Amino acid sequence: MTVDRVLLAEPRGFCAGVEKAIKALAWMVRVFEPPVYCYHEIVHNQHVVDQFRAQGVMFVDDVEDVPAGAPLMLSAHGSAPEVVLAARARGRVVVDAVCPLVTKVHHELKVRARKGYTVLYVGHHGHEEAVGTMAVAPTSVRLLERVEDVDALDDVEDGNSGDGEAPLVALLAQTTLSHDEWSGIVDRARERFPDLWMPNRSDLCFATTNRQAALKALAGRVDAMVVIGSENSSNTVALEQVAVAFGCPRVVRVNDASELPGDLSGTVGVTAGASAPESLVQAVVARLDPVDGVEGCPVTVEEEYFPPPPELRELLRGLEVALSLLNGSPAGAPDGSGPAGGDPDNRVLGGDRTIVAADVLERLAG
Repeated sequence: MTVDRVLLAEPRGFCAGVEKAIKALAWMVRVFEPPVYCYHEIVHNQHVVDQFRAQGVMFVDDVEDVPAGAPLMLSAHGSAPEVVLAARARGRVVVDAVCPLVTKVHHELKVRARKGYTVLYVGHHGHEEAVGTMAVAPTSVRLLERVEDVDALDDVEDGNSGDGEAPLVALLAQTTLSHDEWSGIVDRARERFPDLWMPNRSDLCFATTNRQAALKALAGRVDAMVVIGSENSSNTVALEQVAVAFGCPRVVRVNDASELPGDLSGTVGVTAGASAPESLVQAVVARLDPVDGVEGCPVTVEEEYFPPPPELRELLRGLEVALSLLNGSPAGAPDGSGPAGGDPDNRVLGGDRTIVAADVLERLAG
């Protein structure tokens, strides 16, 4: 393999939701004796999942497999309401690491369903985010995966039916779709339902959109594009599809550097899905070993930050107070006043914004 140059997409890798979830599960590992349980994979990346398994985390697909009183985290993809209720039963300590962008879609679906809308949900059948979202109002929602599905809606009245009453129809989306997956369905749905309701702010995740934009900016400059991420990661698969659609001569998806083909040459673009650690990116770049070096290609700077789950903040606040009492020192007040230094949460989580999940994973591995 003789690679001349590597063009490195920016942004790439971990998004704010993944950062939040990984750091939260790392805290659970530190606070509780193993095993710590997690409902579904915390994020869709096998390397991340394996690192947590090595720390005593057990990933389950049924919360009933979690013993009474055990610590349990719900994954970043969001969970069905009945799963959340079942998780909190039997005295379990539950922290919900759901991405706030997924929570937004859950809320939109709940509100539209209560108002009598039929909700068209664009997503991937069987994906954990789609399953959890549709469970919010299962009798009101219809899953769409392709443009043809819009025309196949035989139980939803057309907007031009002639009865004088336009049907109440809304359109929502799985956050990790590519814009190309979404746009064609939107156009056809608007044609069939002229009064279609959509949220003012797109459901598509800003991080997913940014990573696709960064890839598109490289597409015309490379001889091959390497996309790093697991095959069950929807946003990684979307990156792969975008690379093909934008004419990259060759597109290779790998889990890590060991899967790189040996015949890559010329200029190679590198990007990573929102669940892929930066350590995998650096290992891929090192394996490519470009003769003329690496060029970073930024299209935007992401500054979004999602704070730790509220249950985790309450848990760590309680531990801080308990430790303060055991040490004979005054405890910080629940409102953040007192020795906690004015931090609205506590001293333990006061620096969370400056901590990156990549460093957390490195410490776990060490």
